[in-house]
Formats: sequence, structure tokens, C-alpha cells
Amino acid sequence: MNNSVYILDDRAILYINGSDSKDFLQNLISNDINKITDSSSCFASLLTPQGKFLYEFIILKHKQGYFIDCEKSQAENLFKQLNSYKIRSKVEILNLSNEFVVASFSYKKFLSIEGSKDLLGYTFKYREDPIILDPRNKNLGARLIINLEKLYLSLKKLNLKNDEIKNYHKKCHDLGVVPKNFNLLQNKIFGIECNYEELNAIDFKKGCYVGQENTARIKLKNKLSKRLLPIKLIKGKIKEDEKIYSNNVEIGKILIDGEYPFALIKYLDKSFSRDKIYQINNSSFKIIVPSWLTI
Repeated sequence: MNNSVYILDDRAILYINGSDSKDFLQNLISNDINKITDSSSCFASLLTPQGKFLYEFIILKHKQGYFIDCEKSQAENLFKQLNSYKIRSKVEILNLSNEFVVASFSYKKFLSIEGSKDLLGYTFKYREDPIILDPRNKNLGARLIINLEKLYLSLKKLNLKNDEIKNYHKKCHDLGVVPKNFNLLQNKIFGIECNYEELNAIDFKKGCYVGQENTARIKLKNKLSKRLLPIKLIKGKIKEDEKIYSNNVEIGKILIDGEYPFALIKYLDKSFSRDKIYQINNSSFKIIVPSWLTI
């Protein structure tokens, strides 16, 4: 549905400004802050010093600072984490989740709006509010970051009709992108194992950032042997931390259960097959390799 819009009320908006905000973020995030301009936004992550996943978010320019579009259930902890890194930096970090909302609509609808360009992360203003072509994958559509009070008037002017958020979550999962429950990944998986190179979250040419050393080592020494892949349930239920076996060989573990499950898979193991139907107890499922992931 090209005119469907999803109000992503499970997303939050943090705002970082101040004279040191650019350098502050550059020293922390996995992507290059210099990519972010009034017409370009990016996807990035915040990792542990060991390179393990902590948070992921979309960053865009806003006035003299930056909006951080993150999962709402992680927003408070991300807010605290960023503040812990402040030290003497001249930055202000605000949680604006009660004022701003994120709405998502289709790639085709994005291209139909005057001022749009078919470039990942391309950002332009619609009635003073930013619209972004999702920097991860264009099939995720576009995002409108807008003050809650203005939301419905803009949606009306864009001829967008409200759709259920679960349909957006399903679209993400079908595409092979985690839609929610990121807290289940924290400290369990390296950022690069989240397919962040293919989703444009890592810049291997930028300088140091938290977790950079291990991330670069895994990449440069071809040590990447596991990937976060979506699970397509055929029957039954699976649970977090359950192990996946093939030919009596452990090839993975469920990290996210529920409606939109993902597992960390040893995709290079000869026992792994993308065509096989796997079983855990009374459940059966397939492990999906997204079309954008060339492995």
C-alpha cells in the first residue's frame, strides 16, 4: 500500500546539541558523523569497548545539533550511556520523545514527494520537518520526524492513511532487519555480526570510536563467521537462547524470540543450509538469508 503510514510509537527521539556535539558523537558511533548534513542522514550503532552491540539508531541533522531516532524501550538507557561519556564535553542531551514522533511510509511514496531523491539517507524538509529515505535499505521506506502536534495535518496533506505498526514490523522482519527487542542483543553479539556493514552502519575508514579495534580486526582478518539472520516459523514456538542443531552440530542460537525471531548463525559451517527445515523440540522453522546479504 503506497499510501500507508505507520506511526512508530515504539521509537524515541533524543536530541544532542552544543558546540562539541559533532566531535562527541564522532568519537562514539560506528559511522562517520561527517556524512550527516542537512540533506543526508545515516544509520549507526554504539558498541561496547569490545565491539559488542549496545544500541542502534538513525542520526539526522536538526538545527545546530542531531536527532537520534532509537527504540523507545532503549531510549532511557541510551540517554544515560551518552551522558556517561560527556565528561567535560560541551554537549546537551535531551529526551524529546514526548514532543516528536516517527512515521514511516513507502519508498514509492517518498519518490512521489517534490524534493525527494533516490539516495539512501537522503533528507529534505516537508513543511519544515525532515523526511529521510531509510539509510539501511530503501525497501524500508522513508521516515518523517515531526512534532506530535503537527503529525496528522502533514499526514493528511501527504494523503497518507494510518496502518497498523505490526505490519511495519512484519515488513522489517521479512526484509531481514530487526524491528524491535534490541535489548535481547545487548552484549551477546558483535556489531559487525548484526550485518551492519551491509546496512551502512559502519565506516571502516573513519578514526577511532568505541569498539573500533575488534570491529576492524574481525573485518580485516576475515574472522566474521556468524551472522544475525531472521527465522521463519513454520509451526510451534521458539525461545530465547535455544540452540539450533544440524546433523548434531550446533550452528546457531536464538537471540530474539516472539513474533519476529532472529538467530545468530554460523553461516560458514558446512552443516548450515538455507534450504533446510530446522527443528527445536516441537517447533519447525527455516533460517532466511536476506536477498541484500551476499553470503
